[in-house]
Amino acid sequence: MQDWLAAILLGVIEGITEFLPISSTGHLLLAEHWLKLPAGSFLRSEFFNVGIQSGAVLAVVAVFSERMKEFATRFTEPATREYLLKLGGAFVLTALGGLAMKKAGLKLPEEVGPVAWATLIGGALFLAVERWLKDKPSVGDITWAVALAIGAGQLVAAAFPGASRSGTTILAALALGLSRPAATEFSFLLGVPTLLAAGAYSGFKALKVPGAPPVDWGLFALGALVSAVTAFLAVKWLLRFIQTHTFVAFGWYRIVVGGVILLFGR
Repeated sequence: MQDWLAAILLGVIEGITEFLPISSTGHLLLAEHWLKLPAGSFLRSEFFNVGIQSGAVLAVVAVFSERMKEFATRFTEPATREYLLKLGGAFVLTALGGLAMKKAGLKLPEEVGPVAWATLIGGALFLAVERWLKDKPSVGDITWAVALAIGAGQLVAAAFPGASRSGTTILAALALGLSRPAATEFSFLLGVPTLLAAGAYSGFKALKVPGAPPVDWGLFALGALVSAVTAFLAVKWLLRFIQTHTFVAFGWYRIVVGGVILLFGR
């Protein structure tokens, strides 16, 4: 397969799966397996993965442009200031926890088994939580407990690739009684500084790795652009979907994907 076509496909997969609670890591593993990308290919490099992830993040900024404008122009209002403080608190928790895990020597698994199991177990948890929440009332206000639980959820996702950052954070918020729309919005907004900071850190390190494949800026830009456009459409769709649906379908989907990775992702 031509590299430019593979870059487009990887950008589409990243854009769809980064913010849907279905594990972008698991889907990219399957894509790399089926596309048969060589080990030294730029398309399998950390720098390329950072690029397409950053494109997906920028799409969220566009989707929530009104919210971003509110943060910039009405930050002195108590409600806006409190929301920003809770986003900041969750981000700081994630950043400090992430640095601690790095210093402790946490490394991503090289085999696909842990990713597959994290994807599958996350799906089962969605089914369990949605069953538990059935007919229970929910709230739309973000408390400090919810904000910090969402920050902790990001650390769980970092420790267990395949758990899905959006999946673990949304699950944590739902379990504490937050409504689906409020949980999804806070998770997505928190993902902007979190993923951009992580991307900048990882990208800088990737450029300094001896023997890393040379950067192909054309493929980098193509993958990031496709990821941004696809993520914009995926996020807009999800925000409409959760107004009238639960996350049960995503739970079953994750169970299937986790099983497929276990069977064919070796």
